[in-house]
Amino acid sequence: MEFVLSEMIDQVMTARASLKPLLIQGGGTKQFYGEAVTPAGNGGVLDVSAFQGVINYEPSELVVTARAGTPLVEIESLLAENRQMLAFEPPCFGPASTIGGCVAAGLSGPRRMMAGSLRDFVLGTTLLDANGVVLRFGGEVMKNVAGYDISRLLAGSMGIFGPLLEVSLKVAPLPLAEETRVLELDEVEALRRFNTWRSQPLPISASSWLQERGQGVLRVRLSGSEPALASAARVLGGERMDSAEANAWWQSLRNQTHPFFQARPLWRLALPPTTPPLGLGNMLIEWNGGLRWLGDHDIEPDFVRKAAARHGGHATLFRHDGSPSVPVFHPVAPGVRAISERLKQEFDPTGMFNPGRLFREF
Repeated sequence: MEFVLSEMIDQVMTARASLKPLLIQGGGTKQFYGEAVTPAGNGGVLDVSAFQGVINYEPSELVVTARAGTPLVEIESLLAENRQMLAFEPPCFGPASTIGGCVAAGLSGPRRMMAGSLRDFVLGTTLLDANGVVLRFGGEVMKNVAGYDISRLLAGSMGIFGPLLEVSLKVAPLPLAEETRVLELDEVEALRRFNTWRSQPLPISASSWLQERGQGVLRVRLSGSEPALASAARVLGGERMDSAEANAWWQSLRNQTHPFFQARPLWRLALPPTTPPLGLGNMLIEWNGGLRWLGDHDIEPDFVRKAAARHGGHATLFRHDGSPSVPVFHPVAPGVRAISERLKQEFDPTGMFNPGRLFREF
């Protein structure tokens, strides 16, 4: 791996000297996400997929450290052998998905409502800056706070500060048992139930609501001990879903293989869970109301963004065809933007890495 790292450093130094932009790429499964970026003019691609391998994993410590190019499926297979998992359930958009790409994109799956976001599980990162210097932030232990904020800021940064080389993540034990309850409810009642259940000690690890064949269908996944599941099932009601079908359902949401995600444009709205129905069109609701996917080509982007902002949320143009006239990401607060600009200047003063991928201006 030293040879691979040396080659990447040489490529970065050459690109900087000639003022060429570099598009960072791992497995290439998330090229659709973010602003459209192609190596402009004589720019190039910095491929980190060969920089792979698990560096350290001690199941008893609940921490895994791996190089950024390591396939996500490889890491999850290793964790499963020890009845452990990545609790934030990062989307896997194909077998080539890498752990570095997961952290750079900052996306979390259905279990995020119970476990927390990807950013909450990042303990440490290693970054290659525009000077060809390897920078380390955080560590491999949960009490290590040195540089912890920088590691979290790199999660979801879309590579604009430089390529991630290594990541250290907290892992979690697999649940003792799981089951999914199914109820037929309209959107208003589903959101009301979410609000009611949120105030109760129920082991809900995922939820979804979708209009199917003219009927609203609510699915709720329970995770924990058998007695806890039995008690929660009595509170939730509904029918128990076949285990294989339930697993397929949650995987289709996590990895976005469900037909709903084929909509173009596809909006991703992050909202306070208590937000009432928005009335924007066909929606898929997750995270007890906190995440809402909108697939409706007739809605004006500005209208979607204003509706999300009115309730204290934000809207991302998650998937689209062509080059949209509006920014992919919701405008951020001036303070957040200023921090991003300062970090960009510190790690990548020439604007070489993924220019325009997160912010169109830099």
